[in-house]
Amino acid sequence: MLVKTQHFTQSEWERFPETWRGSLTGERMGTEITLAFYETDEIGKGPVLHTHPYPETFIVLDGNGRYQVGDQMIDAVAGDVLIGPPDVPHKFWNLGPGRLRTVDVHHSPVWIQDDLE
Repeated sequence: MLVKTQHFTQSEWERFPETWRGSLTGERMGTEITLAFYETDEIGKGPVLHTHPYPETFIVLDGNGRYQVGDQMIDAVAGDVLIGPPDVPHKFWNLGPGRLRTVDVHHSPVWIQDDLE
């Protein structure tokens, strides 16, 4: 059976051309996961405290981040992978120096988020 490989260019998922930010939903990709791409050069900057009704896997590609997952604080560096459980409030921010770049895997074909801040 010949399976066609899907290919999505950055211009198809980015929200802001000047940054590496955006997402690809599982619905669009035909998968059970949604990918979120995030980067910031600003120290202390990151997503607000929020929850998802599914697990989320955080992959740090570049930089240093601090992750708050429930009552845990975890410092993560490039190459680290964290897995947050469903329905647990979480957020992360750039510790610096320099850029924080992540890929976050939402274990759902659609992005569902409840912001708490």
